Amino acid sequence: MRQYSGIGVLDKAMAVLHTVAEQPCVLSDLCERTGLPRATAHRLAVGLEVHQLLARDDSGVWTLGPGLAKLAATMPDPLAEAASSVLPRLRELTDESIQVYRRDGDRRVCVASAEPLTGLRDTVPVGAHMPMSGGSAAKVLAAWADSATQRSLLADAVYTERHLAEIRRRGWAQSVAEREPGVASIAAPIRDANGAVIAAISVSGPVDRIGRRPGVRWASDLLSAAEAISRRL
Repeated sequence: MRQYSGIGVLDKAMAVLHTVAEQPCVLSDLCERTGLPRATAHRLAVGLEVHQLLARDDSGVWTLGPGLAKLAATMPDPLAEAASSVLPRLRELTDESIQVYRRDGDRRVCVASAEPLTGLRDTVPVGAHMPMSGGSAAKVLAAWADSATQRSLLADAVYTERHLAEIRRRGWAQSVAEREPGVASIAAPIRDANGAVIAAISVSGPVDRIGRRPGVRWASDLLSAAEAISRRL
């Protein structure tokens, strides 16, 4: 669900950038996934590399470059700032990995995270893009999306419209091995001042430790954390 400006070279460059953000790849894969001719994809990728928006390792794999982090650092994110004072406390309560996700079209992006200091963890770095097809945070974001977005997401999702209705009724979602084998999670919605759901906060960890019903353990604490972030917004 990307936006297009009508400026051809800019839209193609953004297609290259988004494609690499979704999954680092070599030039041949970049051409296949963007539909761009090899010469065009290479020229745009090299140009983005010059501006440090892309980077390339010794094996020719394109990844996001350090310039993106530098640009992002100059722009405050109210959601990340609000979450920064809440996530450490939730991490202490659960001793598990905590993330905040915002939906970006048919993907979700991690805007804040807090990892336990010891033990196995479900590490999701800030800026990571994840699919909307499964996982508790994806289900929360889908449950409160508009109907057109829901229809689009449901086409490739492991959840159904009935699941989303149940999540809206209950107020939170959980998942077991939907995003990654061996990982369970629970998520709740974060709302803006008007009550609209703008993000999801998630607790995740190994199934062997967090259990197959993480909502039983963490729903109350997670909902409190989500409300605390919403108040700070």
